[in-house]
Amino acid sequence: MKDSLGVVDLDAGAAPPHAKQSLRLWLRMLATTRIVEKAIRSYLRQECDSTLPRFDLLAALDRAPDKLTMGEISSRLLVSNGNSTGLVARLHEDGLVLREVDPTDRRSQFVSLTPAGREAFRAMAKLHEDLVDHMFCEVSDSDMESLLNLVTKLSKSVREQMGASHETDPES
Repeated sequence: MKDSLGVVDLDAGAAPPHAKQSLRLWLRMLATTRIVEKAIRSYLRQECDSTLPRFDLLAALDRAPDKLTMGEISSRLLVSNGNSTGLVARLHEDGLVLREVDPTDRRSQFVSLTPAGREAFRAMAKLHEDLVDHMFCEVSDSDMESLLNLVTKLSKSVREQMGASHETDPES
């Protein structure tokens, strides 16, 4: 669906497949995501003395089978190298991550969780999971399964239509 310059080519003459429904759905999903994210940010700050970016970086390291390069961290978090460098530096100062220079390329660093970092993340992750579960308590298991399937289907459709070359949704 992209032209030779990488621009999405929408056929201006074609009727939209869902009129305004697609836009309404997108705005509802965005608003809900913002509400949930705001609650999570506030909760992590109050209960864990942490930020969402710190939590996300610790989560990426916890999921990794081994250490990650700074570039891999930036890619997984969808942030600039400068943002991840500052975050890693602060987590290193707090004793939560270990930085190692790559012996084959002195310009590169590997980052991994320290035992204290893994313990701190797992405690935060449990609180995070409990908070999200609490926020979603009005949604039945059956409805949640349906929503999950629909959002997965939507994510796949968007990636296909936009010609996405990499995966950003860890659960799809």
